[in-house]
Amino acid sequence: MNGSFGVLRAPDHIHFGRGARASLTPAVARLGRRALIVVDPVLAGSTEFQRAERELAEAGIEVRIHTEVTPELPVDEVARAAQAARDFAPDVVVAWGGGSALDLGKLIALLLVHPGPLSDYYGEHRVPGPVLPIVAIPTTAGTGSEVTPVAVVSDPDRELKVGVSDAALIPRVAIVDPDLTAGVPPQVTAASGIDAIVHAAEAFTAGERAPEWSGALPVFVGRNRMSSLLALDALAAMGDALPRAVRDGSDLEARERMAWGSMLAGLAFGSGGTHLSHALQYPIGAITHTPHGVGTGLLLPYVLEALAPWTEDRLVAIAGALGVATGDAPADARAAIDRVAAITAESGIPSSLAEIGITPAELPRIAELAAGVTRLAGNAARTVDPDFLEGILEAALAGDRERLRGGAGQARP
Repeated sequence: MNGSFGVLRAPDHIHFGRGARASLTPAVARLGRRALIVVDPVLAGSTEFQRAERELAEAGIEVRIHTEVTPELPVDEVARAAQAARDFAPDVVVAWGGGSALDLGKLIALLLVHPGPLSDYYGEHRVPGPVLPIVAIPTTAGTGSEVTPVAVVSDPDRELKVGVSDAALIPRVAIVDPDLTAGVPPQVTAASGIDAIVHAAEAFTAGERAPEWSGALPVFVGRNRMSSLLALDALAAMGDALPRAVRDGSDLEARERMAWGSMLAGLAFGSGGTHLSHALQYPIGAITHTPHGVGTGLLLPYVLEALAPWTEDRLVAIAGALGVATGDAPADARAAIDRVAAITAESGIPSSLAEIGITPAELPRIAELAAGVTRLAGNAARTVDPDFLEGILEAALAGDRERLRGGAGQARP
């Protein structure tokens, strides 16, 4: 079915390439004269950021800088940031940094037009209309937030992370300059980069369903013609590049491939969506306070293993993209999962839930919560319930993929 329809959601403009950061000033100037810049605090002192700030000022654009950006983005921080920006009344929001900075910029742009509270917009299609124009400049290769309709926050009133998913959040301009990722530390490179691989792998292995064209399409429509092309190219770009970038941050070819692959993966999951690694990570991340990519990357080999009976043809294609195909379909499907597991290990991602502090007693509740994230759990290639998810969790806790052979104990289709 993936060849029968396609959906693509993307910024009005995407600028990719080394040196693309120089396009920031003309991009902002086309959108307004007052720019709120949301930037990771460490990056605010960088030479590249200060040059960009100076160029904006020289072009007559009034700038306010917001540097209070916390990893995993607490919801209270979003409300405070939006309130602080109201008196400045920006025309455009520039988001510069990692995933948290980009998501914060998107949500400030939302709340400055639609005051909220933010919880009014949790879920899909809850944003009432356009938000302020956003220009996004990622400095990590991972979230793909510069091209996606999603922003994720941590809400202490809930047992799992929550997302705002709406096409209104897609930035108007994405500026992806691989050189801006060159100084990212190995641990951040690994956690963000493996998340990009998860985005591509899950978009490519998502469930397939016929669209209801006469109504509002869901944000995640499932695997489709366009998401599949983008996801497979993303995996081909990132497969060997992530371990290389983690080992040697000055490897500019690996950095460029990761930036390209991350952006393609964001475009892929912006319509195709993600599924079980993300659904499970939401409660796991809330419990452990580990980086998002650590959780999704850890879980991906187990999720692919559990879903293998329903996705063998896609795993064979992934094996080709990752350079491990031999022409024998069952062997190639196995090789694809093994290669994904090897990439996570080579990048320093933990291989079991026990390593990040999850205990056996927590598994049933995690499975129950993850099953309730229907936009993710419902996007898998088969129907899932808490028992199926708990089987994945038990294997991930033990660090043993073997127990999932055959689809988490379920009969093959």
